[in-house]
Amino acid sequence: MVRLTFLALFFFSAMIFALPACHSTVKGPASAIMIDPTDKHPVLPTFKRNPEFRAAVKKDPVAEYRIRTESHPQERYFSVRLYETPETMKYIAKVEFEGCKGADTIKLPDMGTPPHPVLQKGEEKYACIIGLLDNDRNFRELKKVYVMEKGEGKNVKTVNLKITTLKHYIVTEDYRLVSQ
Repeated sequence: MVRLTFLALFFFSAMIFALPACHSTVKGPASAIMIDPTDKHPVLPTFKRNPEFRAAVKKDPVAEYRIRTESHPQERYFSVRLYETPETMKYIAKVEFEGCKGADTIKLPDMGTPPHPVLQKGEEKYACIIGLLDNDRNFRELKKVYVMEKGEGKNVKTVNLKITTLKHYIVTEDYRLVSQ
C-alpha cells in the first residue's frame, strides 16, 4: 500500500512539472519566423538535390590550371585539368608534370545548386588547389596537387607528383558548407 501511494505521488508530481513544458509561451502563429535583416547569407531557393547522373558529359576540361616548367629546354608543363564524369557530383582530376602523369577522383558536396569546381594557384611554384564555390560564392579548398622534388646525388633528382586532401565538408540544414 505504501508503494502504491508513493508511485501515485511520484506520478502526479511529475505531471505537475511536465505539463507546463508542453505549452509554448510564444504568441502568434507558429509559422511566423523572424528574419534578421543583417544576415549576410542570401536567400536560397528551396533545396533540390542535383540529379545523380549527368544528361551529357563534356569531353573538354571544365577547369584547367597550367604553368610552364623551367627545368627542361623543351616546352613542358605542370598542369591540372578537371573533367566531368557521368556522376553529377564527381570529377576526374588529371595531373601532369614534365611527363609524369596521375589522376584522382574529386567528389563535391551537393548543396542544391549546380556544382562549380575551381582551380587556383597554390603557394609553391608547382602547386594547384582544387576547390569549389559555395552558395555564398566563396572558394572552398578540397585538395592540393603539388610537385615534391628529392635530390639524389649531384645531378640526379626524383620528382613525386602528390595529391593531398585538405578539407572535407558537410552540408547543413541551411545548405551551407561546414568544414570537418
